[in-house]
Amino acid sequence: MILKRMSLLVLMVSTAFLTSCSDNNDQASTGTMAVHMTDAPFPYEMVAEANVTITKIEARNTSIEEGTEEGTEEEGMETSSSPFVVLMEEEVTLNLLELTNGVTETLANVEIPTGTYDLVRVYIKEAGVVLTDGTPYTLKVPSGASSGLKIFLEPGITVSGGLTSDLLLDFDISQSFVPVGDVNAAEGITSFNFNPVIKASNLSTAGTLTGAVTTIETTTEGDTVTETTVGLEGATITILNGEEIVTSAIAGAEGAYTVLGLDAGTYTVMVEIDGYTAQTVEGVEVVAANQTTQNFELVAAE
Repeated sequence: MILKRMSLLVLMVSTAFLTSCSDNNDQASTGTMAVHMTDAPFPYEMVAEANVTITKIEARNTSIEEGTEEGTEEEGMETSSSPFVVLMEEEVTLNLLELTNGVTETLANVEIPTGTYDLVRVYIKEAGVVLTDGTPYTLKVPSGASSGLKIFLEPGITVSGGLTSDLLLDFDISQSFVPVGDVNAAEGITSFNFNPVIKASNLSTAGTLTGAVTTIETTTEGDTVTETTVGLEGATITILNGEEIVTSAIAGAEGAYTVLGLDAGTYTVMVEIDGYTAQTVEGVEVVAANQTTQNFELVAAE
């Protein structure tokens, strides 16, 4: 069975850009950035909650130089200049497992200066895990996360008038919430180590993979044979670039799945679930800023 890397899609930053009206029709100096939260599955069935408390999100504008600026004559003073623009600054606690398969939660919607943003800092105050048996664990947040976890944007997100761009921050939960002890049973887990790992994807140049994992169930009543298509909830969808695992997803209700933030390109997609023969499809093409549908029909293992 292939090694699974479960990715947790965390932040989707939507940048909706405006064009202001002026006497000389100059281009707008600000745009609007909306911040959303989304998630993908956590690989441990014994975990009910994976919580993080975020207090601030900010992005670096490469067109703003850090230093000092001269104030106006009325001000008669110098003011400091920082390339970092605040996108959100309030305490928000989220159970990341409640947001799956492309579901997002808006965290902010603010106007920001135009320019190219190449770095996001996410400030994490607290983190915790609750097992399905109700056992809670409060996790130590690394100093780097509490002072702003850096996520670089390659390429950067350009804010300009009349355009819309989206940024997705992919929170890899399997690397971020690491159980200590025997992970084969809830009572064997003694604690968790928290080391947040987040990857950035530019949704304006990335695509979405969606579809359903199903099987055909056959029932016989007398001389009548009926075939019914049934969704396989819980199936694991693993996306590979060559031999490298890019990300994974878990099929939800009716076997449906959605993976956001994939770079444009060709992938191999593997689907597996206990009791069924795994299926692999090569050459699945993901197109920039578009949605690709790839369905799977599995056969019960003999």
